[in-house]
Amino acid sequence: MSSADALETVLSAGGGDLARGLQSTEARLAEVAEGHGAELGRHATGTLAAGGKRLRPVLVFLCGGTGEGLLRAAVAVELLHMASLVHDDVLDGASLRRGVPTVFASGGRGAAVATGDLLFSRAFAELRRTSSEPAVAALSEASSALARGELVQRADAWSDSVSAERYLQRCELKTASLFAASARLGALLGDDSTPRDADALASFGRRMGLAFQILDDVLDVSGPPERTGKHRGTDLLDGTVTLPLILARGRDPELAGMDLRALVSSPEQAGAVCDRIARTGALEAAREEAHDHVAEAKASLSGLDLPESRRQALELVADGVVERYA
Repeated sequence: MSSADALETVLSAGGGDLARGLQSTEARLAEVAEGHGAELGRHATGTLAAGGKRLRPVLVFLCGGTGEGLLRAAVAVELLHMASLVHDDVLDGASLRRGVPTVFASGGRGAAVATGDLLFSRAFAELRRTSSEPAVAALSEASSALARGELVQRADAWSDSVSAERYLQRCELKTASLFAASARLGALLGDDSTPRDADALASFGRRMGLAFQILDDVLDVSGPPERTGKHRGTDLLDGTVTLPLILARGRDPELAGMDLRALVSSPEQAGAVCDRIARTGALEAAREEAHDHVAEAKASLSGLDLPESRRQALELVADGVVERYA
C-alpha cells in the first residue's frame, strides 16, 4: 500500500471531522506562510508545501475528537516540525529534502535561518491563542527536546562508540517528543478528553515516533534515491550514527573499525557500505524493533475510552508508519 493510500484509509476511518480539520490546517498554514513579506513567504510556502503527510496534525485531531483549539494545535505542531527541518538543513548543509531544493540551497544560510525562525515563532503564536497553559507547556517541552536531540546528534557525529540505548535516547528527543506532544495536545484541547487520556495518548505518540525514526534510518541505508530524494547513505556521509550501523558494527568487525570520515566525499563508497550493512542482517533487526514499538503503541490504546472509529484510525496511523517503509 502506498503512503497516499494509507492516508486515504486513515481519513476514511477518521470521518468527516478529520478530513475537515486537515483541510483547515492546510489553509491556515498557507495564511501563516504568506503573511510575512514576499521573500519569507516564498521560502515558507515552499517549505510547507513539501511537508509530507501531516502525521502530527493527524494525531492532534484523532486524539482530540472535536474542539476549537485543535486547529491551532495542529498548525502549531506542523510549524514547529517544519522549522526544525529547515534548521537541520542549515546545520547539515543539505541541498535536497524530499527530492526538492532546501531553503538553504535556494536562498542561502541567512534565508534559511530566518525562515526557520519565522515558522518556530508562529508555532507558539498559534498555540497561545488557545489560552491553555498546559498546551503551551507541552509544545515548549517538545521544542526543548528537539534542541537537546540535535546537540546529542552533534556530539555523537562520527563516533564509533554510540550504543543502541544512546541512539534511542536521541530518537526520543529529536522525533518521538513531537509525536508525543501532538497526541497530548489533542487530548488536552479536545472536547471529550481527560488529563489521564493525555498521558496514555502521549505514550502512543511516543512509540509511534520511535518506530517512524528507526524506519526512516533503515530507509537511508536501503531506499533508492528516486524514493528518498537523496543518496543512499546520506546519514553515513553526515557522520550520523543510526541503529542499522550500530547493529551492523556488532556483527562485522570491519564495519566496527571503519572511520566514517573516509566517506565524506564519496556517495558511491557510502552506497557500498550500505550494502555491507544490509548483508549483516542489521536492517531486518532494526525493522523488527520498529515493529515492536508499533505493537506497543497500539496496545497502549486498549484501556482508553475512545470512540471505536478514532481507535481504529489511530491504529491505522501506526500501521501506516510501517507500510510507508515497506
